[in-house]
Amino acid sequence: MKKQLIYILALAAITFSCTQRTAETEMDGFIDDLMSQMTIEEKIGQLNLITPGGGIPTGSAVSTDVEAKIIEGNVGGIFGVTGPEKVRQAQTLAVEKSRLKIPMLFGSDVIHGYKTVFPIPLGISASWDMAMIEKTARVAAEEATADGLNWNFSPMVDISRDARWGRVAEGGGEDPYLGSEIARAMVRGYQGTDLTDANTMMATVKHFALYGAPEGGRDYNTVDMSRISMYNDYFPPFKAAIEEGAGCIMTSFNDVDGIPASANKWLLTDILREKWSFDGFVVSDYTSVNEMIDHGLGDLQTVSALALKAGLDMDMVGEGFLTTLKNSLDEGTVSEADITMACRRVLEAKYKLGLFDDPYRYIDESKPANRILTEANRSFARDVAARSAVLLKNNNQVLPLKRNSRIALIGPLANNKNNMLGTWAVSGDPQMSIPLFEGLQKSLGTNASIQYAKGANISDDPKFAEKVNVFGTRIDIDERSPDAMLSEALAMANSSDVIVAVVGEASEMSGESSSRSDITLPENQKKLVRALAQTGKPLVLVIMSGRPLALEEENELADALLLTWHAGIEAGNGIADVLLGVYNPSGKLTMTFPRNVGQTPIYYNHRATGRPNPGDEFQKFRSNYLDVPNSPLFAFGYGLSYTSFEYSDVRVDKASINPEGQLTASVTVTNTGDFEGEEVVQLYIRDVIRSLTPPVKELKAFEKINLKPGEAKEVTFTLGVDDLAFYHQDMSLKAEAGDFKVFIGPNSDTDNFADFSLE
Repeated sequence: MKKQLIYILALAAITFSCTQRTAETEMDGFIDDLMSQMTIEEKIGQLNLITPGGGIPTGSAVSTDVEAKIIEGNVGGIFGVTGPEKVRQAQTLAVEKSRLKIPMLFGSDVIHGYKTVFPIPLGISASWDMAMIEKTARVAAEEATADGLNWNFSPMVDISRDARWGRVAEGGGEDPYLGSEIARAMVRGYQGTDLTDANTMMATVKHFALYGAPEGGRDYNTVDMSRISMYNDYFPPFKAAIEEGAGCIMTSFNDVDGIPASANKWLLTDILREKWSFDGFVVSDYTSVNEMIDHGLGDLQTVSALALKAGLDMDMVGEGFLTTLKNSLDEGTVSEADITMACRRVLEAKYKLGLFDDPYRYIDESKPANRILTEANRSFARDVAARSAVLLKNNNQVLPLKRNSRIALIGPLANNKNNMLGTWAVSGDPQMSIPLFEGLQKSLGTNASIQYAKGANISDDPKFAEKVNVFGTRIDIDERSPDAMLSEALAMANSSDVIVAVVGEASEMSGESSSRSDITLPENQKKLVRALAQTGKPLVLVIMSGRPLALEEENELADALLLTWHAGIEAGNGIADVLLGVYNPSGKLTMTFPRNVGQTPIYYNHRATGRPNPGDEFQKFRSNYLDVPNSPLFAFGYGLSYTSFEYSDVRVDKASINPEGQLTASVTVTNTGDFEGEEVVQLYIRDVIRSLTPPVKELKAFEKINLKPGEAKEVTFTLGVDDLAFYHQDMSLKAEAGDFKVFIGPNSDTDNFADFSLE
């Protein structure tokens, strides 16, 4: 029977391989024939990605003479156009009025949902639920394709360890293993199993590479790091997404080894094509080719030629390819083969999406009403909002709230539709969102005893508000004085049983071009929290943010801290479910929370130092600070529950393994509290001795389990030599014999371990 099964599996693999080769041969023949008919100008035209504008929140440049360029065959793709009618009009220009009738790609930034906006990606990552994360991408693809789109500028898989950088909101946090799992899930969700299906869309993995490590945490800034860090920490999610079949890669704004990513041949050809065998196409970020002029690499013609030669296939908005490549060809700085190869890759993407068979495949005027913002999608978004929340503190079991409590709901984000969706929700309508005031009212019904007061502005600084309000009002400065708002809030607080204060960041205080050097709450919100704490009433702080914040003072003052991020269109309903105990919070942090900004960048898997500081007690001539402990406020992987979990000692099935062997590590987890709950069981390793300084811990596996009160479950993980491997100075990936520790616990700070060795 076993031999028969092996034979059947082998035959299936051979059949799949043959079918794949046949499909590739057919695609190659089709594109060879098409390209034989194309002029050099038409080939260059396919490398041009344009936008007609319309509030695209990523740059100031927009394209001109769009219709004429499409008809002339000078456009390969377009973004900023949505809706079946508008997409049909644009596609008709390409396939009926251009000479060769080549269809266009229609793209957009569908970052965390389309019209049904989910929590920000950093928030979703806190669920540690890969099936749920994949489904958010699937729902987003179904909605976006119903609106005529077929290409998505997502997922963002940049690893980042610096909370000052605003775009941490768009990614999966600081860890390469978890980031890789999220990258795979997102690609699967967007692309499905067949890109020609009209409800799937091509994923674009961004930003290649190292964009999440800018100096000073300042967006678009220089990045400088070792190859060891690149390979071990920052490259893995990109490689994982490519292995999952991602169709497109977007370059980053920063330089790598002194060469901007959009013209970096080592990145785009040596790594991407040759080492990782990527067979999709590479698009620049918004005008990043043109921006190489300011990097100091030359004029537009020079930088455009450099980008093409490096392996960039499509130029977003800047039109450097369109306006200069013919001149560079005539002058011999690029070859026709360079242009042809880039054009082929763009055409292959269109072929894989089925656009040559049916250019209108994604256009159906009946779909939006039936597939976008459906009741089922909103219900799912509510569940995702609840599952993304992280309980950071819960003294005296203040949470969940008692339904008969008199609740004082206070804060600038408690009843603020404009900030529920979070950054990069370009397709969402903030006015369709549910704030917490509305969510609590619905959940508690007619017997609700809730009083609401704003209490403070998000910020009192009009100049700061002006910077944040570029895409609409996110910081609304009240006509009343700060003292008047505070007095109203305190009066309500004093007549309540419990205070729920909703504070944090406006949605555009994080995201692109939203770096902050001070990651504490604005001072006027701090003043509100201090005053509420002085009432003596139980104080629950609901924190909405797009990044880790420095919350040391708030952690001291509050009885409970619930981190909800910016939770999307169903924010208020999902957060109410957590506050009222309808859902028991299970989120775990995917970025370390510092005590203050001076600790950033801070991350759990830092390398060991020769003068480690044992614990938080200051010792002279050790690696530490004079004014703050080394430890973070909240560790990577940290998150509480309304129940409690007890871990047994770690058990391993053998003391050593050989390179072909496997090790089983297990713990028994018991729910010792009064609520049914979920727990993310996390496994870390430490390579005790090796040729390169090891990280103090590395996440290698996790499992999310559900336990009823009193229930126990054995959780077992299997480790092999691949899990112990790391990149060496010659960029080879291999493990080294020696001693290891395997940790299993509720977060990265666990000291529950067992020893083993690799022979």
